[in-house]
Amino acid sequence: MAAGGVAVVVGGGVHEDAAVDGRTETESERADRNFSELLQELRVAQTGVQILFAFLLTLPFTQAFGKVTAEQRIVYLGTIIATALATSCLIAPVSHHRILFRRRRKPDLVDAANRLAMVGLAFLLAAVIGSVYLVFDVVVGTGVAGVVAGALGAWLLVIWYIEPLVQRRLPPRSAITRISRDWHPRDR
Repeated sequence: MAAGGVAVVVGGGVHEDAAVDGRTETESERADRNFSELLQELRVAQTGVQILFAFLLTLPFTQAFGKVTAEQRIVYLGTIIATALATSCLIAPVSHHRILFRRRRKPDLVDAANRLAMVGLAFLLAAVIGSVYLVFDVVVGTGVAGVVAGALGAWLLVIWYIEPLVQRRLPPRSAITRISRDWHPRDR
């Protein structure tokens, strides 16, 4: 096995794996674990998107909705479409699992569900920003709405995408611990 690789038991033999997580598990066990973890993550996102969707679906049936401007209606419609697309992407892995159940396709299912989750989160980001913009536009005006929605969008990009991408480029904490534990000033 190459340095830093992970032993994965496949068919009774040990093979290298691209992931460096220190586990020894079969390909099926890894796929089951990955899918289970992904479903737990999707439950969090699904709850948020469902609450937002319910809120947005009820808005046109309120008396105040008749007072929104044409621009606000466009923002509303774009936001509701983004929310519907987020909902569809975040729920799709359940449908995929039901259709592919007992077909020995779990690794393919995990890959597809991961892609759908990423796309669903991008649509959810747009829906959250659109919703906040719409509320601020109605309550305090377009200028403040633009500033708040822009700041929120930047914040969400940082904590949802940039920060994890930065972390992804760093060595795992266990590798840093090993390096610092093995390093000694006299080695310089």
